Amino acid sequence: MTQQQQEVPTSLFENQAYALGYEVVVGIDEAGRGPLAGPVVAAACYVPQGIEIEGALDSKQLEPSKRSQVFEYIKNHPDIMYATGIVDPSVIDSINILQASMQAMLLAVQNLPVDADYLLIDGNQFPRTSLPGLALVRGDQRSVSIALSSIIAKETRDDLMREYHKKWPLYGFDSHKGYATRDHIMAVKAYGATPIHRKSFEPIRSLTKN
Repeated sequence: MTQQQQEVPTSLFENQAYALGYEVVVGIDEAGRGPLAGPVVAAACYVPQGIEIEGALDSKQLEPSKRSQVFEYIKNHPDIMYATGIVDPSVIDSINILQASMQAMLLAVQNLPVDADYLLIDGNQFPRTSLPGLALVRGDQRSVSIALSSIIAKETRDDLMREYHKKWPLYGFDSHKGYATRDHIMAVKAYGATPIHRKSFEPIRSLTKN
């Protein structure tokens, strides 16, 4: 799908939930399922009805500078509410990345300053919760609140990885953000794994065997 053909997120799914009588419809997405290091970060975002958001695209569709601008807009908007949930690598290794992602999503909802009553989740999995909602494949391309959550999650996680770079500068976390680049894997081979590496992920698992 080309840039011109990509879907533009709308408020369709949010408005459908509001039409059913729900009052606080929250979009949720995560960042960091695939990397070899660092946490998985989820974000939950509530956009009240009637608010139009320019530049609300899936974080993967935005240039870093534009994504940062949208994140600043979200943070400074008086009516948009959001929160994040962060699950560390040790938990990921313990319960697997899918369950850790679901846990991060629920943490993000719990951390919201408003009580959600309907959830729009990016993907085809819905976390275990008593709250109603909908799992949307490509939700970050179809739903405004999920798209904003994707930006929040990505920006939050990238900031965390830049902080980790200060502690472990030899690994290049500020550039690859924990993903499996050649330089990242070579650094692990040369210096070993850090406490933020996911020991259950290959090739970290094989490289850290005694």
